[in-house]
Amino acid sequence: MAKDKIIGAIVMIVGILIAVIYTMGSLVDLLMDELWNNPNWDLWSRFFGIDWLDWRLFVVAPIWLLVLLIAIIAIWIGYSMLTTPAPVPLEELEEELAAEEEAEE
Repeated sequence: MAKDKIIGAIVMIVGILIAVIYTMGSLVDLLMDELWNNPNWDLWSRFFGIDWLDWRLFVVAPIWLLVLLIAIIAIWIGYSMLTTPAPVPLEELEEELAAEEEAEE
């Protein structure tokens, strides 16, 4: 079942890429805009120079959390598909059960 492992790896990589790209493009970009547009920012304004009550932060942060949650679920599904061993074929399982029944009789 190499096809399942390839699909799992693709899902996991896409989830990681979405999480990183969306984080950099939304939350980090918004916070860095606040820092770099401040004309006299120093070490303290890096921490306190951000307008934490800005409406954009209230819009971006929940959407970022939702996208990150979906990406984490995709990463988990991809990892599970990648690491789960292939199931035993049904015909082989039926043969083993028949052999066990014959051995008991």
